[in-house]
Amino acid sequence: MADSLEKQTASDAALLDRAIGGSGEALDQLLALHRSRLHRMVSLRMDRHLQGRLDASDVIQDAFVEALQRFPEYVKTPKTSFFLWLRFLTRQKLITLYRHHVGALARDARKEVAIEARSGSMATSEGLAAQLLATETSPSRAAVREEVKAEVQTALGGLEPLDREVLALRHFEHLSNAEVAEELGITKAAASKRYIRAAQRLKGVLALLRQQGARLG
Repeated sequence: MADSLEKQTASDAALLDRAIGGSGEALDQLLALHRSRLHRMVSLRMDRHLQGRLDASDVIQDAFVEALQRFPEYVKTPKTSFFLWLRFLTRQKLITLYRHHVGALARDARKEVAIEARSGSMATSEGLAAQLLATETSPSRAAVREEVKAEVQTALGGLEPLDREVLALRHFEHLSNAEVAEELGITKAAASKRYIRAAQRLKGVLALLRQQGARLG
């Protein structure tokens, strides 16, 4: 994992230098390099009401179009890494699409608050549980997933929102500790501490899944 990440970082830097130099081909390759990471992010954060209307690839493609248009703007003031900038654009695109497709249903302030919370700005226990249930149980154990879904969501819901976000970024999106710290505006030490605490809760959740799978499978 460390070796592959180092190679990707080196490749990322080389492509970025070429893209800044005016190579459109390098910029296209740079976007493609990050597609899988962005797909994990969108899949994790896309609300179930939006899943039936859009695919994660649709969100990413729209974000890439905007990235191509705004790349000169990024080059002038690169305040963060290219990936975190691209992730920001993709997340904003997800929020915009959510509001377009689902937000029209809101008719009062309480629904607006709910939309803001579910539009992709923060990881939810529901989204994390869905990812865990998809990866930790086989398709033949659909009954198991339904049985333990509420328990998994409750366990993850017990985390502080920031701890849950750190868990989402590190464990599910595979961001580095340094990237998490920058994304959340906290120190690397704080990000590491929160991840360790959240990982302990995750360990308990995974144990619960396996126990339930053995009992019901």
